[in-house]
Amino acid sequence: MVIEKLRLRQIIGDFLKEDIGSGDITTQTVVSRDRKGTARAVVKEDIVIAGIEVFGEVFHCMSGDMVCTYTIDDGELAAKGQVIAEIRGALCHILTAERVALNILQRMCGIAALTRRYVDAVEGTVATILDTRKTTPGLRDLEKYAVTVGGGRNHRTGLSGGVLIKENHITAAGGITTAVDRARHRVPVTVKIEVEVKNLEEVREAIATPCDIIMLDNMTTDEMRQAVSIIAGKVKVEASGNVTLATVREIAETGVDYISVGALTHSAPAADISLILS
Repeated sequence: MVIEKLRLRQIIGDFLKEDIGSGDITTQTVVSRDRKGTARAVVKEDIVIAGIEVFGEVFHCMSGDMVCTYTIDDGELAAKGQVIAEIRGALCHILTAERVALNILQRMCGIAALTRRYVDAVEGTVATILDTRKTTPGLRDLEKYAVTVGGGRNHRTGLSGGVLIKENHITAAGGITTAVDRARHRVPVTVKIEVEVKNLEEVREAIATPCDIIMLDNMTTDEMRQAVSIIAGKVKVEASGNVTLATVREIAETGVDYISVGALTHSAPAADISLILS
């Protein structure tokens, strides 16, 4: 399972409550409660599967009597027209849970598919594709899992996941050196410290501090190459800012270790998947 089952059920429960409200009046008035049937999830485009068991868990949250079977695993490719899951049980429960289940699956598959495109685009370089904290509130765990299914890696899960000193932190602290020194003296030595820089002068200042990673923010690829040369392997280097599929290969070829892409989670299009009763 993607995340601990109790937490997953709490998340799904909140989503179902939001959608159902005081009741699914359409299903309640049209469908007999004792009628049982089968529904199949069908993909309508070639996609990367992510969250297939989460999809089934939505129906289990509606009723413990639901039977969910899957024909594919997370990380595998599904072809247009392929049946990827089958749900059997009371039709009233299937219909009520349908939209929440599809919304989650479509979102996760879309993220995995987009991530795979970025990962494929930098193949053969040293660069690793990372996500960011630009996630949908309430869906962060699921979205970050989908990134890993697509072949990417997770940056910080949250603010407690590491020190990332950005421009506003630097301004508030009074400079890069002061900010990094304060962090190094106040966090355990096992906690990595990353600092954001926006020009080569700041790169030179940052490399003289006890940081572990330097983030190159919105630099040109020429500036990135110069920064990588200046840093010379002393610490890891991350490129960030306005990364697209059109530019990611050129960025990777500058020699950076990581490329963080906010678009993986904030702009991934939902995959096209339908649930069909039979």
